[in-house]
Amino acid sequence: MALLKTRKSFFETNEGREVKRELQRLDASSLYNTAPSYSSNSVLYPDNRIPFVDKHMNYLINHPSLEASKYIANIKLMTRLRHS
Repeated sequence: MALLKTRKSFFETNEGREVKRELQRLDASSLYNTAPSYSSNSVLYPDNRIPFVDKHMNYLINHPSLEASKYIANIKLMTRLRHS
């Protein structure tokens, strides 16, 4: 069941901390494409590059009806590097 998340409280919940740890594991792994993305917010990201973890944590916060475990599973599928 999806838990509703709010901007301020999701980072402090057990679910939020676990999601952040999992995203950090993906980011540290060479098996996934976790390169920073472009961000138009040059105040928060002066080089206009938002880190992988920040990008996906912000997405989950802005879409509170998403189930975090399914979102992480999809991120793993989409970012997995395939070697031929």
